[in-house]
Amino acid sequence: MKSLFLRYATPFTTGLFLVSLVSGVALFLHIGPAAVHGMHEWLSMVLILPFVLHLWRNWRPMTAYFRHTPMIVALAASVLAGAVFFLPSGSAQGGRPPQFAVANRLLAATPAEVAPALGLSETGLRDRLTAAGFVVPTGAETLHDLAIAAGQEDSAILTVLASAGN
Repeated sequence: MKSLFLRYATPFTTGLFLVSLVSGVALFLHIGPAAVHGMHEWLSMVLILPFVLHLWRNWRPMTAYFRHTPMIVALAASVLAGAVFFLPSGSAQGGRPPQFAVANRLLAATPAEVAPALGLSETGLRDRLTAAGFVVPTGAETLHDLAIAAGQEDSAILTVLASAGN
């Protein structure tokens, strides 16, 4: 069994790395279907096992790299490159696209606050939300609270808002 795992460690590391590479580039360029995000996250997690097996199988040659400057430089540069993303950027969104900030602001507002931006009256927006299955008891609840009360994701409320202007 051990030889089976070790025989497939490098091929799976290579295959999953390529999937992670392509999906990472697609995420960076904001192209491809929504499934790319989940695929990238989950298969990158799966990549850990063959990577560990690959290291185990090639441990002796790998330790030889640590005796030379290029490996130390490469690891230090990699850690520093990753650390840069943790530096404060002045944005509370943590580098997320600006549409997330807009969506979060909308979800933190009440139907009365959002309706005029959609060209609707408060009553008109409340009627649309009710028709979509959301209960709007007083109108003082935020859109996020309405989604939670209905057992829905925020995206369900945003879908109603997106179709409200039509």
